[in-house]
Amino acid sequence: MILPYNVSEASFKKALNELEVALGKEWVLSEVEDLALYRDAYSPQWDDEDEPVPSLVVLPQNTQEVQRVVQVANKYKIALFPISTGKNLGYGACAPQKRGDVVVDLKRMNKIIEVDDKRNFCIVEPGVSYFDLYEYVEKHNLNVFLDIPDPGWGSPVGNALDHGWGYSYGMYRDHFGSHCGMEVVLANGEILRTGMGALPGAKTFAENKYGYGPYIDGLFAQSNFGIVTKMGFWMMPKPEYYLLLSLTMKRREDLIPAVEILNYLEDSFIVGWPLYRSPLNPPHGKAMNEELKALLTSKAGLPDIEGIGSYALKNNIPYWQVDIPIYGNYESCYANLAYIKKRFSIIEGANITKVQEFALPLSLEQKKQVKHKVSLGIPNMEIFWLSTRGETTEPKDGHVWFSPIIPRDGKELLKCQDIYIQTFHELGVPSPITPFAHPRSWMYRAFCFMLAFDNSRTDKEHNLQMRKAYRAMVKVAADNGWGDYRAAPTFQDDVMATYSFNDHILRRFCEQLKDSIDPNGILAPGRGGIWGKDTRNQRFANNKLDEARLRGGAK
Repeated sequence: MILPYNVSEASFKKALNELEVALGKEWVLSEVEDLALYRDAYSPQWDDEDEPVPSLVVLPQNTQEVQRVVQVANKYKIALFPISTGKNLGYGACAPQKRGDVVVDLKRMNKIIEVDDKRNFCIVEPGVSYFDLYEYVEKHNLNVFLDIPDPGWGSPVGNALDHGWGYSYGMYRDHFGSHCGMEVVLANGEILRTGMGALPGAKTFAENKYGYGPYIDGLFAQSNFGIVTKMGFWMMPKPEYYLLLSLTMKRREDLIPAVEILNYLEDSFIVGWPLYRSPLNPPHGKAMNEELKALLTSKAGLPDIEGIGSYALKNNIPYWQVDIPIYGNYESCYANLAYIKKRFSIIEGANITKVQEFALPLSLEQKKQVKHKVSLGIPNMEIFWLSTRGETTEPKDGHVWFSPIIPRDGKELLKCQDIYIQTFHELGVPSPITPFAHPRSWMYRAFCFMLAFDNSRTDKEHNLQMRKAYRAMVKVAADNGWGDYRAAPTFQDDVMATYSFNDHILRRFCEQLKDSIDPNGILAPGRGGIWGKDTRNQRFANNKLDEARLRGGAK
């Protein structure tokens, strides 16, 4: 039996009985085979004695049942870990923060409370998925769509609370930034509504963020201060026309002026999400050309950057490609196309072509043809491999994402490539980064230069060395001013420790607040690197155990 931290078996069994009375036995899961479903399939601690595995899973159906769960947890000082749908693969998925936490699975709270396509907002519970919301909008023929991530099986609430991103205009891609209003069950079981929601009978819960007084919504994202049971979101009106362009460029350094131009176009709402990539990367499932592959390590294990550039020119392969969507009506899309071509004329050899165009709304057949479905708010699983084993190298058992934020600047991106490559070289680890690695451009006004660290389900030594390399990269990135924005539970202490201005005042402030509003420390201890007063001895516990393992003192 796995027990919650610092809880006796007798107390745990009493709590189990009370939870079964409160929720019904079928919604309290304690069998080993049920708990196994709440392991992180990509856990970097797979089968280790400290792998985060729950002691229990509870599935409340409404806010009142969440309150009851919190009350029982307080009585027995049992740690809870809430999830919406638990689909954030590579960042922890549905597993708890630490071993023994009780997972509060909110998937049964799946009501779409309201969607308004005249004022362009929705209000949903945490168990609502992007598929659910899309089907609702289509069924009712509503003239809006919610910006979505990939794959589409996640929850708008869960994705926003973990600072997730999407694929349309910048103001909508920022999913937490585009939320408006929330309902929260606090650690003492009370219900809090933020913003205009604090006004009984408010008619603008999901339209005006601020209400009156301090704006506190941010306290409930990537934290452990409450359990969010309802959120509002601003939605994007469906445009009349959609035009997708492709920009190609010949040289590595062309990225520098291209980013400056795209920043202007995007910040002026002339274009939507620019998808950066490099045709030098082989298509999914294809092997890299052997000549190019050799150039990646031909300078004493480091890349021959000039040689790679010559290879691209010799073989007439664009060094960079950027897909650029335009929204509006037919006339405005084509006017913007002409303007975009004019702006990129300063880059020698830059070429812009049309990829697709559609008048909206789309027919069923047109929806199948859309190349970037997410850019038009259509959830799907077509690129499921991006967050699964498909994009990894050996051992192909999953991965954890390393996701530092860097400036939206071409020079900084090239610098970041060089530093990553050099760091992996010094660690003696094959570099997943190349001189043509592209930025992730989901987040608005910054780049995320992320990479995947591969896991194994059979090779514990591999996982141990991977965790060492991940932690080294966190420090290297921070030393260069690049902060990780999102991390799996295993590494959240490491990430929070880099946000250390003024002797870690951010963490100290959060923990002072934690002790005030959650004195028993029942809500997700350690989430976001924030620990309660009775569990702070657990900070860096994983790191300390790994240090002993690396010395040969632990198995």
